[in-house]
Amino acid sequence: TGWTLDFLSLPPLDKGLVPWLGHAVEFGKDSATFLLKMKRKHGDIFTVQMAGRFVTVLLDPHSYDSVLWESTAKLDFAAYSRLLMDRIFDVQLPNYDPHKEKNMMKTQLQGENLSTLTQAMSSNLQNVLLSEAKGTTKTWMKEGLFNFCYNILFRAGYLTLFGNEREHSNKETSKNKDRIHSETVYHEYRRLDQLLIKLAYSTLSADEKKEAASVKKRLWSLLSGENLNGKLNRSNWLEGYRNHLQDLELQDDMLARAMVLQIWATQGNIGPATFWLLAFLLKHPEAMTAVLDEINRNGKLHGNKIQFNNPLLTISQDLLDNTPVFDSILNEILRLTAAPYISREILQNMTLRLADSREYNLRKGDRLCLFPYLSPQMDPEIYEEPEKFKYDRFLNADGTEKKNFFKNGKQLKYYNMPWGGGGNVCIARVYAINSIKLFVFMMLSQFDFQLADPEARIPVFDTSRYGFGLMQPEHDIIFQYKPKVE
Repeated sequence: TGWTLDFLSLPPLDKGLVPWLGHAVEFGKDSATFLLKMKRKHGDIFTVQMAGRFVTVLLDPHSYDSVLWESTAKLDFAAYSRLLMDRIFDVQLPNYDPHKEKNMMKTQLQGENLSTLTQAMSSNLQNVLLSEAKGTTKTWMKEGLFNFCYNILFRAGYLTLFGNEREHSNKETSKNKDRIHSETVYHEYRRLDQLLIKLAYSTLSADEKKEAASVKKRLWSLLSGENLNGKLNRSNWLEGYRNHLQDLELQDDMLARAMVLQIWATQGNIGPATFWLLAFLLKHPEAMTAVLDEINRNGKLHGNKIQFNNPLLTISQDLLDNTPVFDSILNEILRLTAAPYISREILQNMTLRLADSREYNLRKGDRLCLFPYLSPQMDPEIYEEPEKFKYDRFLNADGTEKKNFFKNGKQLKYYNMPWGGGGNVCIARVYAINSIKLFVFMMLSQFDFQLADPEARIPVFDTSRYGFGLMQPEHDIIFQYKPKVE
């Protein structure tokens, strides 16, 4: 199965100049720029050598289904997941079956369970976010917008899924304990999050290895079975996942490690996505006005101005679903900033047939990778001026959601893929969108906020994070906020 076999029908190979290492360094620094360069050189399918591995990259969205729906006997995504789970989180799950795990979680994140989670998220957001407003003067408070969004959404999301601290005397004390405890978990989690990419690529320095080991130990302790057992209002999702892990007969320490993995999986993208959304709204007044108009219209439809600070408020899914302008803005933000790889291990020699009938042989032992960020999301053949934020890009003239996008004259099934695709779409999508909406609507209804420097630019990406979900900014941007005066 060497490169000499069927050479003509293999994708173009680019080994790079450095033996064995190949393109690994350039890829690790900024994979989007590197892969775009390769696409211009070789077209929309090619193979690159990186640290002894050969990775075939496919960038034709019309052909993604041939990968996404291929049988797991040929293309497997569990192997790469297992590798990263072990490298980043020290998690080893015997008999790991992602399909079984997913089906179990699906029921806990949809239907009635979804509305329970949304209600809990609303109440935890009120505790974490609106406590910021209590007892404060009418002066502006300044903070980094990225840290602010990540902090509040992580903490409220963590309390929603993992449960609240027990009340010993009264509810207020319990809420205060929730705020303090969730801040502790967030602080440790962010330390790990900043080392995550180096953990994934095994490029930590000796000091960073020590730091990673100590922060993981601390998180395992915070999320131990003993600590979780003591919590109130644990979500059905958490109980279902713990039962699933117990069925795998894991030791307690491995259970705690799996909990840290799930904290990253459930909370790692919502805060960054919301940061980009608020940053773009603050830089684009026409988009901000459109969102505020929509919220006010919805308020009138529901017979009142929606008070997001009312703890008794029941947020209906109907209200959250009826926001086409906001949905267009969120889709546009995710198009610009969501950049996960979709990776498969090639388990047997096989032929990949593309949408235009070209056929390529793939070799057992290589890796196959889709990168939807480059195409469809940033593809100038699909989107006019793809690097620009256009708040109404996903709206039709009549205000409904736009779904018709084309490449090479042919309508695309996949035109925006922040949530993955095929049978492997993110199952927590609606819950994540609900969380973002609740936070943004609370911010807009309860606070006045603006950039501290109106001329400040939206920060560039930390380019080392391509491939791992939502991008993060290279540096934060300072904003100021104060509670609205009634």
